Amino acid sequence: MTHSAITISRILHAGYVFECDGTRIAFDTIFENPFSHNCHAFPAVRFDLDLVRRERFDAVFISHFHDDHCSLDSVDLLDRATPIYLYCIFDELFDMLRSLGFTHVHPLRLNAAVTVGPFQVTPREAMDADVDSMFQVQAAGLNVLNVVDSWIDDGTLAQLVREGPWDMVLWPFQTMREIEVLAPSRCAPAPPSLPDEWITQLQALAPRFIVPSSCQFEQEPWSWYNRAFFPVSYALFTAQVGAAVPSAQVVRMNPSVSLRLNAASLTPAPALAWVIPVGEQDLDYVYQGNATPPSTAQIAAHFPALTAQQQARVEHYCRVTFPAQYGEVEAGCDYFDVARVWQLSLFDHAGEVRRWRYLLAPGGAALCADAAAPLGWSTDIPAAKLYAALESGEALTSMYMRINDTRFDAATERALDAADVIDDPLIRCLFSSAFGAYQAAQLRRLLARQSGA
Repeated sequence: MTHSAITISRILHAGYVFECDGTRIAFDTIFENPFSHNCHAFPAVRFDLDLVRRERFDAVFISHFHDDHCSLDSVDLLDRATPIYLYCIFDELFDMLRSLGFTHVHPLRLNAAVTVGPFQVTPREAMDADVDSMFQVQAAGLNVLNVVDSWIDDGTLAQLVREGPWDMVLWPFQTMREIEVLAPSRCAPAPPSLPDEWITQLQALAPRFIVPSSCQFEQEPWSWYNRAFFPVSYALFTAQVGAAVPSAQVVRMNPSVSLRLNAASLTPAPALAWVIPVGEQDLDYVYQGNATPPSTAQIAAHFPALTAQQQARVEHYCRVTFPAQYGEVEAGCDYFDVARVWQLSLFDHAGEVRRWRYLLAPGGAALCADAAAPLGWSTDIPAAKLYAALESGEALTSMYMRINDTRFDAATERALDAADVIDDPLIRCLFSSAFGAYQAAQLRRLLARQSGA
């Protein structure tokens, strides 16, 4: 007996191609390695961009605006007639896609299905609905949940259980310590286990197949993040999920791998020709807890010296722009409701440091003398990375920022217990004051190239 089927192919990270009865749709299309500036595919792959340009998808779905899911450098490779469906609450990103020449750009609404040939794709609500979405994909009588990067709350879980039974779940299997690595001296190593709620949720969904999806990348070869970022390996995920959900089969899909799913089985299918594996593919991440990080001065030595013009831009930001921005961006905790002295340390390529001190008050910030005390917060960063954030919207995960890597006076230490690392003054002012800086920088470069400038 022949069963109707969906062929599912892995691109990279949370990117997939789904095919059924001649209709092909794609999700979170990233055709770059490294992506998001310094995320190197692990295992390694490369892309045949000429073949990518020849691909024709009946629709592309983008789950959210983060640059490892919506990169204009990748989207630029798509045919301009491709319908693009994007989940994003900010109009600017839709305008950017149209500026590249795409003629069919559509916003996604939660729980509102989109039909493309035999496919019905329904965005479902993630825990952070202002940012993320996940996708329910139905075709050929099959039901697939692509969780993308999302965390699932109880209300959505109950809804998803009602939408079952599930044939396959693509699950973002690696917890990321993207915040903990910013303050390694203040964070305990992650436990060698999956979050309890993951097990409960997978048991409730009870799919036939579970694919550990998303994440799985490395950073620069010298980066200490390569042993401190991902506590959950393929082996750990497979062992713990296999024991907790024995009725499901855990299936690894490396980039380029294709599988044919039908009501009776899951079998290999021809790989994507334009995703080219490089070297051994069945690699696994080796997590070493809080491996001793190098100093920010040592990290800064890996980046080039700033030109005089670039250095001037960084100094103008520190002297003028930051104090003007600070009062406009509120903290999410009470720690900065009282005046604090903040020290920003910028390290150049030679390891030399330039320190800036500010008196931060709820209404604004002002430079102050180095002797101002007591110090209430500290931030260290390579000067080249601050420039990259200003110039190209580089993401927090590649900036090698180090926060509060010192001991303060007793009263400050007690108050810091209630503070949140991401309330760091520099993080707030770089990433809370404007939307889509990374994509905006890409767009400027792409349009300049198109015009021959």
